[in-house]
Amino acid sequence: MKLSCLQENLSKGLGIVSRAVATRTTLPITTNVLLATDQGRLKLVATNLEIAIVTWVGAKIEEEGAITVPSRVLGEFVNSLPNDQVDLKLAPATKSLEIKCARFEARISGMDAEDFPPIPEIDEGTVARIDAGVFSQSLTRVVFAAATEDSRPVLTGVNADFDGKMVTLAAADGFRLSVDKVALLEPVAESVSVIIPARALTEVNRLIGDSSDPVVITVNPAKSQVLFTMDNVRLISQLVQGNFPNYSQLIPQGHSTRTLVDAEEFLRATRAASIFARDASGIVRLQVDPGDNGLGRLTISARAEEVGDDQGDIDAKVEGEEAKIAFNAKYLSDILSVLAKGEVVLETTNPSSPGLIRPGGDTDYVHVVMPMFVQW
Repeated sequence: MKLSCLQENLSKGLGIVSRAVATRTTLPITTNVLLATDQGRLKLVATNLEIAIVTWVGAKIEEEGAITVPSRVLGEFVNSLPNDQVDLKLAPATKSLEIKCARFEARISGMDAEDFPPIPEIDEGTVARIDAGVFSQSLTRVVFAAATEDSRPVLTGVNADFDGKMVTLAAADGFRLSVDKVALLEPVAESVSVIIPARALTEVNRLIGDSSDPVVITVNPAKSQVLFTMDNVRLISQLVQGNFPNYSQLIPQGHSTRTLVDAEEFLRATRAASIFARDASGIVRLQVDPGDNGLGRLTISARAEEVGDDQGDIDAKVEGEEAKIAFNAKYLSDILSVLAKGEVVLETTNPSSPGLIRPGGDTDYVHVVMPMFVQW
């Protein structure tokens, strides 16, 4: 293998695949990145056996070949180089990669490309196309609600229902639930429901960036793997096997109080209350006062016995009766951070029933938070 490319492009490519490099593994080669010539370009591949990321870098190829080298060493060295042409050459006898750029040169010991785990080729199955910006916003609204502990593996993923021209994404961790319904660019050939690891979707959202090209999602026929194709990047992920809970029955179908407030003010008051909630089991209390002619207020407060207390009032448009409910401060801050522009709607029934939060005027997204029990 002998080729040359620009330092800027190589550094960007290594940055893209580095997130799939294994950190703790019994298979040392998965801490490496695969470099291979591919149809006049340099292909970079990394995998931790759960997800794999593939990208291509423009290059001038003189000799074909492939090698794997430690990702961290290669990435850090390339990042330290000046913005100039980088020459890469494989020394087959020593299985080392020679790197030259301006007045710098290095040799990095590698391992055979044949020993690198094979990356699945998903070229058939259910295919869905979705606008990159729409998909990114939906992932931001949903993925954070997935569980981070592996006690119930299905909850560490996001349930994706592809049906007709819509996809419904849902994530839950036992204390909260996020559901978003978004339109596809064209109908899927057949309905399919899969659970995609939240970690994989977090990387997809990062890779989308400012891309304007549609994201193509391909679920293989066995429903064991999913491929995301973006602008010059592919991410392949294993799917979570199991049955996702029937979340539709967790979404409240009615309410006794509907409160409309400014999202930014609500978030500011919640963060202020969170300071005191830290020493009070993380509890933030909400009280809704309908006021006159629906022009009421929402009071956000927290109280810690040994620290003190805090209270913040914000204007609200209220439909229904007076209400009280308490939430975990982190869960409330998380959802308000996601919806931090415009207005949000809070729908409540009683202090022991789940609260429902959604953007004002948007009926396709709902977030359900379980209440915390407090003595009023």
